[in-house]
Amino acid sequence: MPNEITRIAIIGAGPAGLLLAWALRDAGIDSIVVENRSEDYVLARIRAGVLEQGSVETLTRLGLGDRIASDGMVHNGIYLQADGVRHNVNFNELIGRTVTVYGQQEVVKDLVAAHRDAGSTIYYEATDVSVHDLESSDPRVTFGHGGEQHTITADFIVGADGFHGVCRPSIPFSDITLYDRNYPFAWLGILADVAPSTDELIYALHEDGFAMHSMRSHTVSRLYLQVDPTEDIANWPDERIWETLQTRLAVPGWTLHEGTVTEKSITPMRSFVASRLDYHNLFLVGDAGHIVPPTGAKGLNSAISDVTMLAAGLISHYAGDDGLLSRYGAAALARQWKVQQFSQWMTETLHRHPGDLQTNEFDYRSQLGRIDYVTGSLHAQRSLAEQYTGLPL
Repeated sequence: MPNEITRIAIIGAGPAGLLLAWALRDAGIDSIVVENRSEDYVLARIRAGVLEQGSVETLTRLGLGDRIASDGMVHNGIYLQADGVRHNVNFNELIGRTVTVYGQQEVVKDLVAAHRDAGSTIYYEATDVSVHDLESSDPRVTFGHGGEQHTITADFIVGADGFHGVCRPSIPFSDITLYDRNYPFAWLGILADVAPSTDELIYALHEDGFAMHSMRSHTVSRLYLQVDPTEDIANWPDERIWETLQTRLAVPGWTLHEGTVTEKSITPMRSFVASRLDYHNLFLVGDAGHIVPPTGAKGLNSAISDVTMLAAGLISHYAGDDGLLSRYGAAALARQWKVQQFSQWMTETLHRHPGDLQTNEFDYRSQLGRIDYVTGSLHAQRSLAEQYTGLPL
């Protein structure tokens, strides 16, 4: 029965867990990562694709910025479209900040490669992962791997294991409250082998529903459509998807180029926040503690901000100062609720809401007014730019 001792035991080898392990390693603090999926599965997960400027700066500072610099697509702003009219909101001109399109799976590839080269200890395909003795000074992680039972004793355990992980449920129910909201719409997303038809991301409100044009590279486009959460992907052949995209994204004088669809899926939309991100010697980061709808591109960036704050707290702890670490939970949650309201605002502004005809039409007209106000007000655009490119830590 292998028994190991480390300072930080990290559950989850997604971007949050791998980034935290790398940031700690950079500071000379040892850790062990435990993941229940295979390395191939971790590398194949396709999620978010927009990095805030602060996220790019963090990754670059930690030596992970080479491919972001060479392959990432820097964007100065976005387009907001409503009622067939497209408006450019230029973040760089408004506040001097940008975002970068660089897929989450690319961030994970960079992290996996860095850890492999450095010889980090990462257990993939771990089974029956459990955490124990969180209230003690020696919390433990147990799991199966390679036919053996393993135990890791650590100073702290970090749950980077997502919404369905084991860490958050290990906090007694009486000590945590879960705030949850499900939205009455979902995103049908596709990847297509076609060069982007736009220089900036397009967020479009159409009378038939939301549509978005994003990208993954100079040759691959990422596009989304609002659909009902109960919709069956089988009801959406490629021809129907392109026809609907052509309708919802249309503006005079612009052409949406079509290509081979290589992936398509339907993703429900939800907001979720746990009332605490710390419990004795357990800390939560990323999806383990909160989820946002994808409209504001905040999921991966929220995880990176959690990791940045927690890493700073742990580094200070081992330097003899517990101030930052003791404030991590409250500080990360305060920032997260700001991110939640922005993601909710973007989602409710850009999606058609179900309801009776009169209510539905009133909401739609109000949404048009909201977008008209934002695109006509420099103050509103600066607020949008500040939140989209990333709030300060």
